[in-house]
Amino acid sequence: MQSVQLGFWVVASLVMLAIAFDFMNGFHDAANSIATVVSTGVLKPQQAVLFAAFFNFVALFVFQLSVAKTIGKGIVEPGVVDPNVVFGALVGAIAWNFVTWYYGIPSSSSHALIGGIVGAVMAKAGPGALMGGGVAKTMAFIIVSPLLGFLLGSMLMVAVAWLFRGRTPLRIDRWFRRAQLVSAGLYSLGHGGNDAQKTIGIIWMLLIASGYAGAADTSPPWWTIWSCYIAIALGTMFGGWRIVKTMGQRIT
Repeated sequence: MQSVQLGFWVVASLVMLAIAFDFMNGFHDAANSIATVVSTGVLKPQQAVLFAAFFNFVALFVFQLSVAKTIGKGIVEPGVVDPNVVFGALVGAIAWNFVTWYYGIPSSSSHALIGGIVGAVMAKAGPGALMGGGVAKTMAFIIVSPLLGFLLGSMLMVAVAWLFRGRTPLRIDRWFRRAQLVSAGLYSLGHGGNDAQKTIGIIWMLLIASGYAGAADTSPPWWTIWSCYIAIALGTMFGGWRIVKTMGQRIT
């Protein structure tokens, strides 16, 4: 009885640590959603974080749990994960997030978490315990994602400049300010749908490893989904003003 109780509290503590990471993810990555609308004065900072937090949470009702399933079952071989692996992954990711927040460095909390999982698993069981397809897909998009953003952003800027050539900023500013709200809302929606699911995935991985969820389950427990979406939305509400300043004022 005592060992079962100990196991429960260990798992519960790790779940709380994962939710703390999810909160920090929202806090750390809020800058990506709100830096533009704050820097251009479309929204005040307090309004911007509430706006982003709302769309982070609404993503719960929009996106399927594809990312959570990749994290939960597509990166590490079944049977390798234990509380030590989850603890190492979370502490590593939280430490990196804290360092990058302190120095105002925009970085991906998601890739920090996946890097933590990969590092902890390799330390325990070596590279053979990793699922090559899931890891390769994730690593590929670390490179593809910024390049795709660079390409699409450049193309869109050229297209907008060409479409609105000859028009004065005063005539089109009102429409562009409204469009910024749409783009920031969509970005926050994607952020919530993508990043909250990574924490859902690691909690699901932990629950399967500890026997609190079945390996044959097709989706994680409902409480993990709700708690992670709420945590990332609350984290976004607190904002990450050091990184907002870097994104909005120190890059361009």
